[in-house]
Amino acid sequence: MVAEMGFVPVPGGVRSLVWRGEEPMAIACGDPFDRAIVSPSGRFTVVYEERGTTALLRDGRRAVRELARSDYHAGHFDFPVALGRLPDGREVLVHCPEEYNVLQVEELATERRLTAAAAERAPVDVFHSRLAVGPDGRHLLSAGWIWHPYGIARVYDLARALDDAAALDGGGVLPMESWYSAEVAAACWLDADRVVVGTNDEVMDDEETEIPELGPRRVGVWSLAARRWLHRSPVEAPVGHLLAAGGRVVSLYGWPRLIDPVTGRVLGEWPDVGVARKDGSFGVVDPTLVAAVSPDGARLAVGQEDGIAVLELG
Repeated sequence: MVAEMGFVPVPGGVRSLVWRGEEPMAIACGDPFDRAIVSPSGRFTVVYEERGTTALLRDGRRAVRELARSDYHAGHFDFPVALGRLPDGREVLVHCPEEYNVLQVEELATERRLTAAAAERAPVDVFHSRLAVGPDGRHLLSAGWIWHPYGIARVYDLARALDDAAALDGGGVLPMESWYSAEVAAACWLDADRVVVGTNDEVMDDEETEIPELGPRRVGVWSLAARRWLHRSPVEAPVGHLLAAGGRVVSLYGWPRLIDPVTGRVLGEWPDVGVARKDGSFGVVDPTLVAAVSPDGARLAVGQEDGIAVLELG
């Protein structure tokens, strides 16, 4: 077990947090919102209801405008929203403002929509959730679900979508047959090229495919450039939620675990630091745990009932 660094008291508890330099900081959401995300520059914030339909975009402390999503099954899965930076430096908002399965990209500084209207699109039937813009701004990750329900992972060419929004409407660049046999519980960016995908025990089928499958209760590292699994390894516990941490990943289910994505081996764990037992983006009503990794990947901040536990990842 790796030692806990310290504890930062926060009266009233922590709903969302980020790292500001060397220190973790709680973000005040304000009712009725219970979650927040911050743009790479720190200028823009979106506060939202994780299982609701409303959100608010802020520029610093100034409220810019209200955001919304479709109410279709909104109470059953996490609000699809992400903030990121494109390769040209523009910060963007990615969300599903009209339809649950239509991703839209908007420039934050100008509020200008960069993708075609929903009426001009032909999206597949996917409930997008847990969105994340890649580190270089060229791709978008969605760890949502399809109707069964069944958790899935999709990666889209975000840079291409600015010229052709249809790039956000199909199957994306992560082949479905690479993971489809086992339900995806969580996914995160390891770097601009590699995506880590974690699966649970739910199995759809066991048919053989041309592309090696990830399989149940595993973590896999997929390379976009090589178009294959670089690693596929079994894990002992459910992955719950995944965060990249300097070439490793933090698995958050019951308590934090630091995992080597190459081998699936647990490098450290903190059973005394409780987090939600939430596996996937849909279903259970327990809120997503509040956690963030420091920019250098060396520390993990975890929201607790009365403050922030700060863990040394090494």
